[in-house]
Amino acid sequence: MSRRRNKGRDVDGWLVLDKPVGMTSTEAVAKVKRAFDAKKAGHAGTLDPLASGCLPIALGEATKTVAFVMDGRKVYEFTVRWGEKTETDDREGPVVERSDVRPSEDDIRALIPDFTGTLSQVPPRYSAVKIAGERAYDLARDGETVELEPREIVVHRLDLVECPDADHAIFHAECGKGTYVRALARDMAEELGTVAHVSALRRLVVGPFGEDDMVPYAELEANAETPGALLRPVEAGLTDLPSIRIDNHAAMRLRNGQAAFLRGADAPVGGSAYTVSEGRLVALVDIAGGEMNPRRVFKL
Repeated sequence: MSRRRNKGRDVDGWLVLDKPVGMTSTEAVAKVKRAFDAKKAGHAGTLDPLASGCLPIALGEATKTVAFVMDGRKVYEFTVRWGEKTETDDREGPVVERSDVRPSEDDIRALIPDFTGTLSQVPPRYSAVKIAGERAYDLARDGETVELEPREIVVHRLDLVECPDADHAIFHAECGKGTYVRALARDMAEELGTVAHVSALRRLVVGPFGEDDMVPYAELEANAETPGALLRPVEAGLTDLPSIRIDNHAAMRLRNGQAAFLRGADAPVGGSAYTVSEGRLVALVDIAGGEMNPRRVFKL
């Protein structure tokens, strides 16, 4: 009788990778999972191969908090190349249209207010959006016609950093979930009477994780013998939620999937929170009517 293959070990926490250009998000997760010999791993928000920067990778019990990180704000630095439209809206695809029109810095600054706030945006054809269960980029690569519906997005802030030359402009954008920077560049160019694509993209922030948290891939490789030193705790993905300290009795109830009563004058009256007992993360809870009801329970 053959022995069951070892599927890894229990590793819990966040590795905030500074993803290099040329690596897919799936490849990055696989490399991190292998470095930690972890049973379970996932990421909080895809980065295209030609993009670099903040890719939070959840290991073990941290995968239960991915949705909270993905719902947080994101900050990007990106460069727009005016005058060339590509099939993919970034420099990976072939040029499909050219224009001699180059917007002035004043024209760009005047347009920015129209691209902040709540907007309707059609995602790029080459995107991870699903159509009848298939990724749009897979359908596009197979030569199929891809028609995507507009969706509501929020751009909290859009700043023009500089125009190093007539062909390029560098921006910073702070936006919500589901925003495609490539589509922002495409739509801004259309309003300015030209075409464009994103020639460089770097993500600086995802939810609670920023530049100070990022680990370069070379550092991960250099710490191959002790990668755990680079991990952030599971609760690092929940810093936008309030924390409630609970006693052992309440912790036992929550771990068993049962509701527990809130105690203390400063306890939240509603919403979501995470609970901690004796320094250990216990559960994500929904609060209503003086009770904590477990949404996700952690085995830590």
